[in-house]
Amino acid sequence: MPKITLPDGHKKEIPDNTTLYDIAKDISNSLAKVAVAGKINGQLRDLSVVIENDSNIEIIKKNDDEGIDIVRHSFAHLIGHAIKQLYPNAKMAIGPIIKNGFYYDIDCEESLSLDDLKTIEKKIKDLVSSNYDVVRKVVTAKEALSVFIERDEPYKQEIVKEIPDDEEIALYFHQEYVDMCRGPHVPNTKFLKHFKLTKISGAYWRGNSDNKMLQRIYGTAWDKKDELDNYIQKIEDAEKNDHRKIGKQQDLFHFQEEAPGMVFWHHKGWTIYQLLKSFMRKINLDSGYKEINTPQILDRTLWEKSGHWDKFGDMIFTTHSEKRDYAVKPMSCPGHLQVYNQGLKSYRDLPLKLCEFGLVHRNEPSGTLHGLMRARQFVQDDAHIFCTESQLHDEITKLIKLTFKVYKELGFENIKVALSTRPEKRVGSEDIWNKSEKILENSLKENVPDYITLPGEGAFYGPKIEFTLTDSLDREWQCGTVQLDFSMPTALSASFIDENGEKTIPVMVHRAILGSMERFIGILIEHYGGKLPFWLCPEQIIIANIADKHVEFARKIEKELVESNFRCFLDLRNEKIGYKIREHIIAKVPYVVIIGDKEVSSGNISVREYDGTEHDSISVDDFIKKLSSKK
Repeated sequence: MPKITLPDGHKKEIPDNTTLYDIAKDISNSLAKVAVAGKINGQLRDLSVVIENDSNIEIIKKNDDEGIDIVRHSFAHLIGHAIKQLYPNAKMAIGPIIKNGFYYDIDCEESLSLDDLKTIEKKIKDLVSSNYDVVRKVVTAKEALSVFIERDEPYKQEIVKEIPDDEEIALYFHQEYVDMCRGPHVPNTKFLKHFKLTKISGAYWRGNSDNKMLQRIYGTAWDKKDELDNYIQKIEDAEKNDHRKIGKQQDLFHFQEEAPGMVFWHHKGWTIYQLLKSFMRKINLDSGYKEINTPQILDRTLWEKSGHWDKFGDMIFTTHSEKRDYAVKPMSCPGHLQVYNQGLKSYRDLPLKLCEFGLVHRNEPSGTLHGLMRARQFVQDDAHIFCTESQLHDEITKLIKLTFKVYKELGFENIKVALSTRPEKRVGSEDIWNKSEKILENSLKENVPDYITLPGEGAFYGPKIEFTLTDSLDREWQCGTVQLDFSMPTALSASFIDENGEKTIPVMVHRAILGSMERFIGILIEHYGGKLPFWLCPEQIIIANIADKHVEFARKIEKELVESNFRCFLDLRNEKIGYKIREHIIAKVPYVVIIGDKEVSSGNISVREYDGTEHDSISVDDFIKKLSSKK
């Protein structure tokens, strides 16, 4: 008889053929009612799994974090069940969980609309209400292939064919519908209550643009109705705050088909861009960086030496001239190494810090482009530190602290940090990777003890620290990186003369804080819902006259405010003052100054703030003092 150990340390013998569900019921009936899965020696398993050996056992409840993921994954299968009933000829691909939800990719002759989503959602609710059991059956890959051949599911067949014939696969039976999965899944649809299908998009099969475009149905699911309602509200807020929508409303930028993935900045949007760039330029200057600029096009051979040609492949835009192949730069690192290599360097020159607002191009698949968030042309706040190995700890510590400081000044307090370690495809020896990861690990333990590790997520040339912001809508954005690189300086022949007069290879630290300037502006717009901090507003003050006779005084006030270094503009249109005020409030202008008879006669001004606060008859000097405190 197997012996089990429960989380509280309690041990007991159990009869043969005891399942995880039996354990839950033995503990208490109330636990069995909310149990959706269990763990055997730390591995998630279905409640129907039999415990065969001495094991550590844990029961997973529907409201546990892992339980919610299981509920969401089970809902993905429910999409499959509903789709096959509504569209019998549809072919099912994959349906994993994602943050806060799930999706399923399907190949369907019908082009599904948002109205179709409502029909699918209703069908899922009908299926859920029948409280049917989800039955797990373990078969060989060969047997699974037969099932999916019989059911004419080509995408499932393709997946199964990659698995050895004698390897076991779990099939999940949802009444007449069959899917396959590692599991676990809920034992009964009674656990699947609070969900909503949220959107439809296109997705290439296996993410390859050479494959067929499938339809991807997204959904979300939660343990309680109020949790679902709160999340749906955030989705609605996110749609309202969409940077593309706000960009159009506020006349900041636009995109068009003639330049896919490349932004056309309008005056107001370009003002935001230049203000953010100036902010980062001062950060760099104060931190000891020297700003440079490197060519957009470099010979292919340089990218081959650096390793980027193999790494980026089809992502690199190429051109040809006079029998030479060139690459439009996807990043600035090799160019910075060329600057470093000009002239002999001594250990006394290190650390040498170079920075660039580097314009880069990457041939992202058209289906992945998303406004400022995912573009083909963008600018990185790129920087590289060339230093000795002994200087690394101090420099990385400075970078961690600087990154947190910048994010705080831009309005982000909740920052998550991760250490991304060696990927499968990489350059450099194992000793170098061991050393690199240890250096970053030690710096993080000292400065960010709650960091997490992401195995296999490092760059091909070295491990990296990743910084992820949480915005006002609780969405996460990975932005900043600190990457350690012992390999590229060797590949591109960088060196310095050390204390002993010996030629030595420097270590290269790659650093970006904002990441992509375009993407970060998109994040800022959505984080603030278009109401940017005062110092970032392209139009800080609008002066609106009531009638033509007030124009001269309005111009005088504008001159005073502009001379005080505020971005102030006149609205002298022949429109009613209420119309003007409403228009500028919608555009989220922080202050609208109103000029009428009273203001002209008194010499003071009336001001309406974006939040509705009104200042009646305030002197220009007092207004300037008020604004100066916001700079």
